Amino acid sequence: MHVTIVSPEQTLFEGQVDSLTVPGEKGRFEVLKGHAPIISSLTAGSVVCTGEESCELKISGGFIEVAHNRVSLCVEE
Repeated sequence: MHVTIVSPEQTLFEGQVDSLTVPGEKGRFEVLKGHAPIISSLTAGSVVCTGEESCELKISGGFIEVAHNRVSLCVEE
């Protein structure tokens, strides 16, 4: 699935991943290929991408949108 992570200042990550783990308001959750559409707020913690391209980012909060195997995150570092 395609993941784009942006902050107000810049694009922090863009690429293909197999899974994404994020700190949701009600606890950590994982997004995999075929995940149901969702929009959720994020709290402070780590965003972890694994797969062809990997990344780990510390965030202080933000939002995530998942739809049609495309994931967009707007975060504050």
